[in-house]
Amino acid sequence: MKKRWPITILYRAFSSSTTSTTASFPLKHVKKSNFDSALSSLRHHVQAADFVAIDLEMTGITSAPWRDSFEFDRFDVRYLKVKDSAEKFAVIQFGVSPFRWDPLKQSFITHPHNFFIFQRQELPLDGAAYEFLCQTTSMDFLAKYQFDFNACIHEGVSYLSREQEDKALKHVNSTYEDESLDSWHSLKEIRDTHLFNIPDILFAERMKDRLSEWLGGLLRNRDGGSEVQPSFNDSKQQFETIFFKMRPAISLNGFTSHQLLLIQLVVRKHFKDLAYLRVSGENSCSQNVIVYIESESDKKMLMKEVKDEQKIDAEMSIKASIGFRHVIDLLSSEKKLIVGHNCFLDIAHIYSKFFGPLPLTAEEFISSVNKYFPHIIDTKILLNSNSILQQRMKKSSTSLSKAFSVLCPQIALGSKSTHLALQPSVKVEVEVDDIRSSNWNSGVKHEAGYDAFMTGCVFAQACSHLGIDFKQQSSSENLAHNEKLREHVNLLYLSWTNGEIINLSTGNRTSESLASNKRKNHYPKILFECIVIVWGFPSHLKAWDIRECISKVYGPTSVISVYHVDETAVFVQFSRAEMVSKFLDLKGSLDRNNDPISVLHPLAKLLEGGNTCAASYETYKEICSSTVSKVLFADQAKAVGIKWKTKLVESSDKTKEHESLRKVKAVNSDPSCGERTKNKNFDDHPCSFNGSRRTNTNLPIELLSEIFEELTDCENISHRAAVCMSFMASCHQNFLPSTFISSSISFLHCSHNHHQNLALSSNVQTHKHHQMFLPQLKESRCASTSYDGWLLTLPFDRKQNLYLSNPFARDRIKLGTAQALRVVTSISPLDPKCVVLDIHK
Repeated sequence: MKKRWPITILYRAFSSSTTSTTASFPLKHVKKSNFDSALSSLRHHVQAADFVAIDLEMTGITSAPWRDSFEFDRFDVRYLKVKDSAEKFAVIQFGVSPFRWDPLKQSFITHPHNFFIFQRQELPLDGAAYEFLCQTTSMDFLAKYQFDFNACIHEGVSYLSREQEDKALKHVNSTYEDESLDSWHSLKEIRDTHLFNIPDILFAERMKDRLSEWLGGLLRNRDGGSEVQPSFNDSKQQFETIFFKMRPAISLNGFTSHQLLLIQLVVRKHFKDLAYLRVSGENSCSQNVIVYIESESDKKMLMKEVKDEQKIDAEMSIKASIGFRHVIDLLSSEKKLIVGHNCFLDIAHIYSKFFGPLPLTAEEFISSVNKYFPHIIDTKILLNSNSILQQRMKKSSTSLSKAFSVLCPQIALGSKSTHLALQPSVKVEVEVDDIRSSNWNSGVKHEAGYDAFMTGCVFAQACSHLGIDFKQQSSSENLAHNEKLREHVNLLYLSWTNGEIINLSTGNRTSESLASNKRKNHYPKILFECIVIVWGFPSHLKAWDIRECISKVYGPTSVISVYHVDETAVFVQFSRAEMVSKFLDLKGSLDRNNDPISVLHPLAKLLEGGNTCAASYETYKEICSSTVSKVLFADQAKAVGIKWKTKLVESSDKTKEHESLRKVKAVNSDPSCGERTKNKNFDDHPCSFNGSRRTNTNLPIELLSEIFEELTDCENISHRAAVCMSFMASCHQNFLPSTFISSSISFLHCSHNHHQNLALSSNVQTHKHHQMFLPQLKESRCASTSYDGWLLTLPFDRKQNLYLSNPFARDRIKLGTAQALRVVTSISPLDPKCVVLDIHK
C-alpha cells in the first residue's frame, strides 16, 4: 500500500523557499499612545461585524494547587474557583478581532487588535493601590512566547470598571453637593488648631504681617488705579502675586503642609476680606491661593464658581480614566455574537474587571452575564458536541492551536497552495490600518490578538462544516439566530478542565455525552452527600493509608475512593451517605476522649499528631468561597477561621438522640433482653493511667437493642458472622483455651496471676502497648476489646456468664454462659450493622 504523507508536511517541504518572502502577521498593537485612534476605528469595525472573536492573557490561573479544578468539585464549587481566579489575577492583554463577511471578495475581513492593558491608580479619589497575583508558571509561559512585559506595565491602557466609575462619581457628588463653603475646600481642618509652641506663634505672626502688608498695599493702590505692586514677590517665590478668577490673589509656594495650615488659621481669624483656597492645578497638583474678596456675597460667588469648576474637572478626570472599558462597553452595546475558546474564565474576568464584583453564586452570575452579552459561542464546545466537526478533527485535541491547524490549514500555514485549495474552506483576509493582506507568516501563539484571530477563523470554518453558507447570509441577519448555530449559543464549559456545560440563557447544566467527552473517568460516580474532606493528617500518609484506616473500622467496601486535594487534604467518598455522619461522629468522639482505647483505635494512625480535621462537603465549599489565599488547604482552613477539628453533619446529634430514645423504649419493653448490671468495682477502680471517670448510661441499652433487633434468625446470625470478622476468632470447642483473643483493633493479655489484676493491651497496627489495672477482670481468663472500650470477658469457669464490660463507662451486660459459646465476632458493639454475636448450641 502506498504511503500517503500528510498534506501539511508536503506543503512545508515544497514551500520552504517561499515562506521567507511573506510578511509577518499583520496585527494592530494598541497602547496608551494610540488607544483613542484605535478605539475610533474599532468602533466602526465592530458595528459592521458579523461576529467578534476575543481572547485574554492573564497573570495566572489558580492561586493554590487545591483551587485547581477537580472531578470532585460540585457545580457551585467550580464557580467559586473560577471566581477566585478572576478576582486574584490580572488581565494584561486583550485580543479583539471583528469578522465581517465581504460579499465582493467572498471572504471574511477581520481586524485583529492586540490591547496591552494595565490598571493604574489614576484618580486621586482611589483608596488602596491595586493588587493582583502572578503565577510563576503563567508568567514563564508568557515569557516563552516573547510577551512584552515592559510595554504592558509602562504603556498598557488603564481602565475603570462600571462600579468603580459609579463610586468615584458618587464621591465627587457627595463632596461638592454640600452648600457650606467649608465642606469641600478643607478649611474645616483648622477649626480645632491651636498654637502652642513658640516657632508656630512666630511663623503665624510673620505671615500676619506679610498678608497685612500685601492687603494694605492693594487697598492703597486701588483708589489710585495702580496695578498690584509686584515688589511683594520675594526672592524664593513663596509669595507670588497673581490674578485668580479676575481677582487679585497670592499664590503660595514652597510651604510645608503644617505651615499652610497655620496660614489658613491666620487668614480665617484676622482677614475677613481674604479667602484661602486650595484648588487643583496642572497635572493634578493642588494650588494654594489667597484671594481678595470685596464682600461676603463676592466670596460666595467665588466659592460657587470654583466649586462648579472643580466638580466638572473631577467628572472629566473620571471619564478619562474609563480607558479600555470603552472597548467592553462597545461589545456589550452592539450585542454582537461573541466568540471565544474555552472562555468561561475569560467571561468571568471581563465581568470582574469591567463591570463589578462577581456575584456570590453561579446562578446570579449567569443571569447578569446574559444581560451584558446575550450571544456567546464557545468554539471548544462547538468542536466537541457536533459529530461533523468531530469527524473533521479526527479525534485529535480540541485545543485552539490544534483546531486552527486542522480546520484552517491554509490560514495556519500563511500562504496559498493548490492542493490545499482543493479542500473546502472559508477565506479570511486581514486588514490593519487600511492595508489588507491574505499572505503572511504565522503569528505568535498566546498573543491575545493572534489567538482571537485564530478563534474567529476556527469558528468561521466550523460554520462552513455545519452547512452555513455565508454567501446566502444577509448582512442584517444576526448570526446568533441562525438555526444551525442556535443550539450551540450560550453554552460554556463551567471550568477550564471539566466537561460540565452551563447554559447562560436558561441556567441549566448538562454534561457532555460519553461519545464526545474524551476525558477519562478515573473515579466512580461521585455523590457529594457521601464525601467528607479530611485535612491536617500526618504528612507521611497517602491515599491508600487513609483508605486502609477507615476500612478497618467500617469494612473493605465502605470507602469508594480517596482523592488528594493537595498534600494536606483528601476527599473521602463513602459508599453510603449515612456513613458521613457516622465517621464524623466517631472522629469527634475520639478527639474528645483521647483515652487508651482511642489510642488503640484503627483511626489513631489518621489522627496522630492531633491536627487532623474533618467535615462534610459544605465546609469545603465554605473554605473555597473565602477570599483568603493560602497555598496549602490546611493553612487555608485555619486562615478562614475553622477552629473545630470535626464538624458534624447538621442535625445528626438530634437524629441520634431520637434514635437512642426509640431503642431504649424497645429494649425496656422486651423481657427477653439481657440483664444490665452495674459493677461497683468499676466505680472504685478506674483505669489506672486514665484517672478520670466517665458515664455512658445509654450505650449498653442501645447495644442490647441492636442485638435483639438484628439477630432474629439463624440466617441473619450467619450473615452477620460472615461479614463482621474484626476479632478474627472462632471457637471450635465449647470453650476458648487461648489466653487472648486476637483483634485487628487490639489484644488484651490477662495475667495468669489474677491477684495482680494487670492486663497488657497491644495494638497490632501501631505496635503500642499499655499496661492496665483492671480488678474487674480478676475472675476472667481473657478478654478482647473494641474501640469504644467494651471488653468481652471470658470467665475461668465455663459455667459462669460471659459479660460485655466497659471499665470507662462502668457498665456491664450479661450475654450468657461461656459453656454455650460457639463464635464471638465484633468490630464495634455500637455499630447497628456489626454487633457482638453470642451464638449458643
